[in-house]
Formats: sequence, C-alpha cells, structure tokens
Amino acid sequence: MKKNAAASSALSTEIAGIKFQNPVMTASGTFGYGMEFGGYTDLNRLGAVVVKGLSLKPRAGNPGPRIVETPGGMLNAIGLQNVGVEVFLKEKLPLLKGLKCRVIANIFGETIEDYAELAKRLDNAEGLCAVEINISCPNVKKGGIVFGTDPIEAARVVHAVRRSTGLPVITKLSPNVTDIKVLVRAVEDAGTDAVSLINTLTGMAVDVERRRPVLAMSTGGLSGPAIRPVAVRMCWEAAKAARTPIIGMGGIVTASDALEFIIAGASAVQVGTASFIDPDAAVKVAAGIADYVKRHKTTVRELIGSLKTG
Repeated sequence: MKKNAAASSALSTEIAGIKFQNPVMTASGTFGYGMEFGGYTDLNRLGAVVVKGLSLKPRAGNPGPRIVETPGGMLNAIGLQNVGVEVFLKEKLPLLKGLKCRVIANIFGETIEDYAELAKRLDNAEGLCAVEINISCPNVKKGGIVFGTDPIEAARVVHAVRRSTGLPVITKLSPNVTDIKVLVRAVEDAGTDAVSLINTLTGMAVDVERRRPVLAMSTGGLSGPAIRPVAVRMCWEAAKAARTPIIGMGGIVTASDALEFIIAGASAVQVGTASFIDPDAAVKVAAGIADYVKRHKTTVRELIGSLKTG
C-alpha cells in the first residue's frame, strides 16, 4: 500500500489548487465527451478528461470534407460540432461520475456574453473540476477578429468568465500570434488560473488535380507530431513568462514527447491527435511517464521546468 502511495505521489501534479493523480489529460475535441472511449481505454488511469468544446446551443459543425491527413499529422475543420451545454449537463456529464480522473469542460463562444453564460451554467455542475476556455474563436461583434490573437479581447473573455464561475479557469492559447508571452500576461492579469497551449496551427491542403482546397472550408487546424517542436518552444516561452501553471500540448504521442513539455515548464500535458490512431494513447503516455519517474528516481513536480539551457 505504501509503495503504491509513493508511486502515486511521484506522478501527481497540482494546478489551481486541484491535485491530479498524474499529469496526462486528453485534449478537447479529440476525445468526445469521455465515455465514447470507455470501452477502449481505462479512463481511471488518466489525470483528467477534457471534454469536447461546448457552446450554448447544439452546433452541427462544418460541411465535409473536414478532416485530411498530412505528413506527420492532420488538418481538421470540424467547426466545433457539439451537443450544447444543456445536453452535456443532463446526458453526458452524469456518465463520468465515479471516475478517478478529473473532468474539465471546454467552452467557446462567438461573443463575450456567450462565454460568460456558459461559465455560469457550468458553475455548480457536479463532477467538474475546472473550465477551459477556447479563445481561438472569432468575435462576431468585432468583425470576426479571433479572441485569442488580440490580448485585449482575450483578457475581456477571461475576465467575464472569471466573474461568472467559482471554478478554476484555464485559458487555451492560440499559437497563431507573434509573441505568446504577451497573451500569457494578458490572460493572467485578467484572472486565469492556468494556461494551456498550443491550440492548432492554421494550415491548408490543396488537391492539385482539382486545383481546389481539400477541406470544404479551405483552411483547418494542423495538429499531430509535425507541430510538436513548435509547441514545445511556445510552452517553454510561456513558462518563462507565466505566474500560473502551464498545460502543454501539441503532437504528443509518446511519454518522451510529453516529458519534453514537462521539462520545458508544463505542469501537465494533453494528448490529442494520437487518440485517433490509438484510443489507449493517453494511458500509455501516463504509464511511460511513471516508468521514467521510477527509473530516474524523481517526481513529476521535480521535472517541471528542469530544462538546462546554459
């Protein structure tokens, strides 16, 4: 019993006062609402499940084609299809009760008011430990400018969410910016409890025979191993500027991939595209980190930000 407790302690991490049994989470948009993967992997061996992005009303998403494989990854233009917050609360969240892992709700909107209302509706939801804000969305009231590319707009979203919920707030940052440190400081000043990064990079694939975009929406979000070096670099830069914990993501397939982010400064990681290839990917990453910690006689907390650059 003591041995198991020690192993558990070595893997645990803490974000915004919440203890996670290990640092591995699933990335929003890649793992459904959690239970869809219940027959393929052991959710209890994860640190947290981050559910598919939620909007105020159900959303059908974009027309197809909306996914295409690329070298080392994939492009997606799903369009944030989801069941809506009310269906999630009534039908999806109850299925996750009793899990050992934490549950985090990801939210998005087209206006600041959307974000605030979503946070309010989720505030007292039993079983949720935090809210993650997807700010890589266009602000319809500001001519379509993406919230996450403008520090002022990003801060306004975070401030509105912070006022609407007592849950810890995690802000998911876009990589499509000039200086990630500016965004980190802006959302921290507005009250976020942690930041997660990176969201997908904007990309495009062309069907040369038809001379047309492969995706119906022309562009999409690039994810997968191809973006990992960019993601690790941005995580490292963000960690140097941040006062709050960092959750790193972008192309994680193996435990070694995840450890790059942790050593660069992340307190936790999220596994995304890899789950499409192997539904058990996130659990395998967690097991690999456990093996590394044991072999090196260290802990996850000791590894956070331990990168040597001098």
